[in-house]
Amino acid sequence: MKPIHVIGGGLAGSEAAWQAARMGVPVVLHEMRPVRGTEAHVTAGLAELVCSNSFRSDDAENNAVGLLHEEMRRCGSLVMRAADAHKVPAGGALAVDRHGFSAAVEAALATEKLVEIRREEIAGLPPEDWDEVIVATGPLTSPALAEAVRALTGEDSLAFFDAIAPIVYRDTIDMSKAWLQSRYGKGEGSDYINCPLDKSEYEAFLAALLAAEKTEFKEWEATTPYFEACLPIEVMASRGPDTLRWGPMKPVGLTDPRTGRRPYAVVQLRQDNALGTLWNMVGFQTKLRHAEQKRVFRMIPGLEHAEFARLGGLHRNTFLNAPRLLDDRLRLRAMPRLRFAGQITGVEGYVESAAVGLLAGRFAAAARLGIDIAAPPPTTALGALLGHITGGASADTFQPMNINFGLFPPLPEGAVGRHNKGERKPLLARRALADLDAWLGRRAAAE
Repeated sequence: MKPIHVIGGGLAGSEAAWQAARMGVPVVLHEMRPVRGTEAHVTAGLAELVCSNSFRSDDAENNAVGLLHEEMRRCGSLVMRAADAHKVPAGGALAVDRHGFSAAVEAALATEKLVEIRREEIAGLPPEDWDEVIVATGPLTSPALAEAVRALTGEDSLAFFDAIAPIVYRDTIDMSKAWLQSRYGKGEGSDYINCPLDKSEYEAFLAALLAAEKTEFKEWEATTPYFEACLPIEVMASRGPDTLRWGPMKPVGLTDPRTGRRPYAVVQLRQDNALGTLWNMVGFQTKLRHAEQKRVFRMIPGLEHAEFARLGGLHRNTFLNAPRLLDDRLRLRAMPRLRFAGQITGVEGYVESAAVGLLAGRFAAAARLGIDIAAPPPTTALGALLGHITGGASADTFQPMNINFGLFPPLPEGAVGRHNKGERKPLLARRALADLDAWLGRRAAAE
């Protein structure tokens, strides 16, 4: 049987390769690192997490991304299996030890007999005799391949900046000023390190942040918009003096044990590795110059002597105008032998990227086996995400999207009582899982 070729060994490509192999189809997984590096990756490992180590909420009843977690688990997701095996404390969120996670994904694929891993760059369009290809090159697609796709489709790729938050060594945080607590006591109740600021400290920090020297954009970057869900901290600060206090520095649900009161503002850090030695500054993605980051962030009480394992940075993300270019099986309309998966399709977030990889792998494997499997129902998180990027969104205004309940078809009229609005999300989630189970049953029968 001819193999499926998967280009890109990130979360989407790794998941696509795994899903196809689980269906009995051979796969060649092409990853250009370490032959060619990127602006954001620091290792050659498959499924490297280049930004946060958080997969966000794991609440399958009340949060759409938590529901997506559960749907992927039910689909035998390798990404979710590795995440569950290497999770670290993060309240109600699922956060992972990034190195353990990447190693687990790579080990699983390296030992899978139907998967061959090739370390090479695919420059330009794949060879014509590759009749089933999944392009999962992510937001950092190599220039040659990106240009080939652009020439083929006649579409200019859209682009935005994705920002990376700093990571601090745990033993350099002053815990006489900071304390452990989860917002509203969620999770274990003490999953975050909190650094409090009073009004004068907050105002001084804000002034320094706004005055700090930023990284200059290159000419071609000047008009590239940010993704609103991942704005640099200094961009948020420029929108008003209280923007940070009601964003990543909001103090609600927290009590400073030294004063017994809620602080004026707070900086939270989340555990980034299983050993607990590295902590991520939550929401502090930035384009400040490195020296400025150290100076300004050390103004935060508890971080005066902080040492940074990684400083913040920016990289450019590119993605297709998927509603215009892709069909409902993620095939490129202009060249159907190419499917696309992951962030390049215009989804945002680790889990969403892996989820689209999961679907692409299944669709490609089914095609190779000569069977047809339906797309997951639009009432599921998988189906809602797929539907959005392949036609549910307007091609004229398409922007990257996280999974959210706004993408789901509404419940039948009267399903939620006037005074029971809190039932809506659990009802949507229960409907989704029931419909997913039915879809999985039908898919198994088709195979």
